[in-house]
Amino acid sequence: MKKRNRIKKNDEFQKVFKNGKSMANRQFVIYMLDQPEEVEFRLGLSVSKKIGKAVVRNQIKRYIRQVFLEEKENIIKGKDYIIIARKPAAEMNYHEVHKSLLHLFRKTNIYRKPSTKIQK
Repeated sequence: MKKRNRIKKNDEFQKVFKNGKSMANRQFVIYMLDQPEEVEFRLGLSVSKKIGKAVVRNQIKRYIRQVFLEEKENIIKGKDYIIIARKPAAEMNYHEVHKSLLHLFRKTNIYRKPSTKIQK
């Protein structure tokens, strides 16, 4: 993820938490806030020490970033997203994280389904 696509500062996190909408499933919570002046989306990650040691936390963050990288064409731009990992995410592999996040994206209507073209 490029620097311009990251949320790192505490006041930016707090702005999304206070003014944004949230939705959750068992493994993740997503907060989103409209930022109409932004061309792309920005992503913030929060993985607590309760989830595991540094190796586990960093692995979860890498998985989440990879899902956003692969799905960036289908995710609505002009928003800030914060993903909070919950305890069950520690036992998940990449494919389970991907499936869980796509479920959350569809649930929150931030995921645009790719257009299916009929080939003749």
